[in-house]
Amino acid sequence: MKQSLKVWDFPTRLFHWTLVAAFAFMWYSGENGGSLMAWHLPCGLLILGLVVFRLCWGIWGSDTARFGSFVRGPAQIRRYLQGDISENEQPGHNPLGALMVLALLGALSVQLLTGLLASDENMWLYNGYLNGLVGSETGAQMRGIHVAFFNVLLVLVVVHVATILFYKFVKKHNLITPMLTGYKELEGKLPVLKFAGAVKFVLAAAVAFAVVWLVRSLA
Repeated sequence: MKQSLKVWDFPTRLFHWTLVAAFAFMWYSGENGGSLMAWHLPCGLLILGLVVFRLCWGIWGSDTARFGSFVRGPAQIRRYLQGDISENEQPGHNPLGALMVLALLGALSVQLLTGLLASDENMWLYNGYLNGLVGSETGAQMRGIHVAFFNVLLVLVVVHVATILFYKFVKKHNLITPMLTGYKELEGKLPVLKFAGAVKFVLAAAVAFAVVWLVRSLA
């Protein structure tokens, strides 16, 4: 008989869906430009804060959020591909999902850094917040990388979404609902998961806020 198990805490779910909305807006505003760039920049700071928060939460957050709990080496990845790792053993991100988490966070970091350093070659109004730390030539190069690298990030997002849809419609394994509700339905003996409390959440949020404030103050 299936039982309900809390897998995703509220901070992880809040991070995920806020990032989804922010990414969609960044894509839209970047494609359309113009006055939307006035919102593109602060939204970039929001994503910076989200990434910093997730890195902190991956160090001292809940069991299913901590990198040390779900990032696995080649042997465990091979076990998963062979069907030897069940959700009861690893109820959060599976070993392949862990690789996607790392890839997305890494790609977002590159996109953020290049955007912060980029210069606005069209209207000269919307330079990145850290553009003043580099010369005009470097700023132009960062803008070029920022624009081009977005395609790499977009490919990762498409693969991520396609994988979720594959799991849902082919493997009949719903990954979307648990990220909304926080709960999964599992059979057999349920694992015991520990969830981080409010103090750790506030600490992670404070670190994220401090990084964003520092970047904004350097503009």
